Amino acid sequence: MGRPDPRARAPALISTRPPNDILERETTMPAHTTETPVTAFMLVKTTPEWLAMTVEERIHAFTTEVVPVVEARTTGVRSRFYDTEFYSARVTDVWVWEAVDHQAYQRLVDALRETPFWDRYFEVVDLLVGTENGYARTYGVDAVTTIST
Repeated sequence: MGRPDPRARAPALISTRPPNDILERETTMPAHTTETPVTAFMLVKTTPEWLAMTVEERIHAFTTEVVPVVEARTTGVRSRFYDTEFYSARVTDVWVWEAVDHQAYQRLVDALRETPFWDRYFEVVDLLVGTENGYARTYGVDAVTTIST
């Protein structure tokens, strides 16, 4: 099975802007002329307050209390959301955030911290932030660890 196209995965709960083409540009432009995109794996655990809401209340809260703040304060970010409560007792969900650069990611976190998302609806258990195939960019080599079969 080949590596799935990230755009073909489950729809993003938040997509503040149309997907940025920086990832595609990176493969055709020299590394020194583009920003390095940032990917953050935000491991979260739902809180009792979030779970006490109905599904409709959760959607309303998220779309009225979180999304408008993110959209107003950030550009160049998109997200994908994964349910993990079936497999982990430590985290219930993983949000994968892609940002065009570190400043866009920082603006996103600042925005989320000013909403009930952060520590009220979700406990942020861990943040794993990196750049895809950063070693290849650093050493000027092919990204041999990205495999498609």
